[in-house]
Amino acid sequence: MAGELLLAIDVGTQSARALLFDPRGNLVQLARVPLVPPYYSEHPGWAEQDPTRYWEAVATACRALWAQEEAPPEAVAAVALTTQRGTVVNLDSRGQPLRPAILWLDQRRSDRYPRVRATWGLLFRLAGLHSTLAYLQAEAEANWLWANQPEIWDKTAHYLLLSGYLTYRLTGRFVDSVGCQVGYIPFDYRRQEWAAPRDWRWQALPVRRETLPDLVPPGHILGQVTAEAARATGIPQGTPVIAAAADKACEMLGAGCLEPSTACVGYGTTATVSVTSPRYLEPIRLVPPYPSAVPGSYNMEVQVYRGLWLVSWFKQEFAADVERQARAEGLAAEALLDRQAEQVQPGCLGLVVQPYWSPGLRFPGPEARGAVVGFGSFHTRAHLYRAILEGLAYALREGAEHIQRRTRVRIDQLRVCGGGSRSDLVLQITADVFNLPAFRPHVSETSGLGAAMLAAAGVGLHPDLPTAVKEMARPGRVFEPRPESAALYGALYHEVYRPLYRRLRPLYRAVHRLTTGTPAREDVRAGA
Repeated sequence: MAGELLLAIDVGTQSARALLFDPRGNLVQLARVPLVPPYYSEHPGWAEQDPTRYWEAVATACRALWAQEEAPPEAVAAVALTTQRGTVVNLDSRGQPLRPAILWLDQRRSDRYPRVRATWGLLFRLAGLHSTLAYLQAEAEANWLWANQPEIWDKTAHYLLLSGYLTYRLTGRFVDSVGCQVGYIPFDYRRQEWAAPRDWRWQALPVRRETLPDLVPPGHILGQVTAEAARATGIPQGTPVIAAAADKACEMLGAGCLEPSTACVGYGTTATVSVTSPRYLEPIRLVPPYPSAVPGSYNMEVQVYRGLWLVSWFKQEFAADVERQARAEGLAAEALLDRQAEQVQPGCLGLVVQPYWSPGLRFPGPEARGAVVGFGSFHTRAHLYRAILEGLAYALREGAEHIQRRTRVRIDQLRVCGGGSRSDLVLQITADVFNLPAFRPHVSETSGLGAAMLAAAGVGLHPDLPTAVKEMARPGRVFEPRPESAALYGALYHEVYRPLYRRLRPLYRAVHRLTTGTPAREDVRAGA
């Protein structure tokens, strides 16, 4: 068994997981350590976490893996790391955290940021995108730190994404994977490297190049596990650490989505629909395709920001009794809610949810809010729960249509991943709404599997990445669309859901103006 297994470390918002895969893509064992709480908020809308908490969770998960005694640490051929995207960490010159990490779902905004000067500033104004640039600058964590915590910013010797921080803890090196670079950072998404010295991003952000890590393509060696990391995790010292990619990119790889005709639907905290493309194509104007786990390729992605968080919101606000019943029966609350929703007719008797509980930059737009339309006295809690699932599928179908128009390649099948993929109801609704077959991958831990594939190719257990994908990814159960349900969903999508945002948008703008005292940005438009 020595040197035959791949260790994938997957650090999400809710937990850190250590997973062992064999070269055939079978999950040998898993250990999960919850991050409790996943973040804390000193102010409304903030989301922060102690960076060392992530490392401690990784170390605990690894030690728990070896305690299962099904495979010894010496069986590990390589390690690969995948993490949540866009979470930033500030370190001092000794590699120590200067402040809590700012998570990807943090909502603070800066009202002060560097000025984009000269030619670049003029070009943005002439293109009518000055306010869009201002929006991006206001969202950038670096600008908030620069404006509000200058003493921290001045001491920042290393400005890293979470992936870069954990790579440093594993290897002692300030290096990260190209495939992890997703966030408000001076990264050139087209060239997949740090922006050129004269690029506008260096003016829009106060980040210095020397504070950023060196970048390595996915599948290449980042370094080796240090003695200190070995003591903390139990991973043998000297084990190679292979560059993987961000969690969504690894999820796509683990699901086997290598062509624009196969879309990956991710039902996670953020719901996504994405395809892998060899070309740089923006799915929506000014939203770049992210680096793929396949070197030199791109992931065209459309997000529904709150995604499956809506299910958590629904449970908290409307289903406390279901949670109690589920605990008594030893089940997940979602299993009981699914059971009730399965008794509801597709289409929910006209109840339609527009799932924009949080706005977006271009899709749907910064003024958007959620909506529930079509209520009647005959609707129940189960109708609302199912309508939320249907609304997410409608939004993702709309995103997929944006992507198809850009690639000019018809999507003909879906691979469904993330926590929601465990639900047969979610898979069937997705197949029916898209009117396409929806495949559930053979393991639910697809982001970990994608990282393991890169590790396998990186140390030669498979000759290359395509071979690793072929050998390690395979579809599980397939959900075929049901013609009658697909026809009903198609009509509701075209005649009700699609027109909904356009008709409600003036009201959203009025709500924004009346509740904030400021007008919504006119030039930041939905990707329609």
